[in-house]
Amino acid sequence: MVDVGALLDELEIPYEVSPQGGLVVVLPGQHKLKTTVNLVAGGHSLRIEAFVMRHPDANHEEVWAWLLRRNARLYGVAFSIDQAGDVYLTGRLPLHAVTTGELDRVLGSVLAYADESFDPLLELGFADAIRREYAWRVSRGESTANLQAFKHLTGEDEPHLQE
Repeated sequence: MVDVGALLDELEIPYEVSPQGGLVVVLPGQHKLKTTVNLVAGGHSLRIEAFVMRHPDANHEEVWAWLLRRNARLYGVAFSIDQAGDVYLTGRLPLHAVTTGELDRVLGSVLAYADESFDPLLELGFADAIRREYAWRVSRGESTANLQAFKHLTGEDEPHLQE
């Protein structure tokens, strides 16, 4: 059996042991500020599971189509949805293929895919909610700095109260 904890230690990636016995890694991003990855070693494979976003409010078909088109270009993991429609990146590696280098590649893939997909997925699935949040913040004089990636949805040229 592969000692995934030892491989993570070798990569100097901090992790915690989940109550179910898997390992939990938190990867920092730029668009999606953190991506939590569960690594669960079974008898024959290592399961990789990372939450990306909750079930979209709107444009479900467009979101699902975007995910399927994106899956054609991914390495080691693929976008999937759970029973509630929440979006994940999931994958499996045979235990004999789990090495330090391969674990690093797969975790790097998860981070890149979650981070670079986050804004487009939010825009597709939550455009109305983003517009409402922006208007609410402007009406209260609150910062809109973390909504800057979506300013084209608001009809405003400049965000208010940038931090």
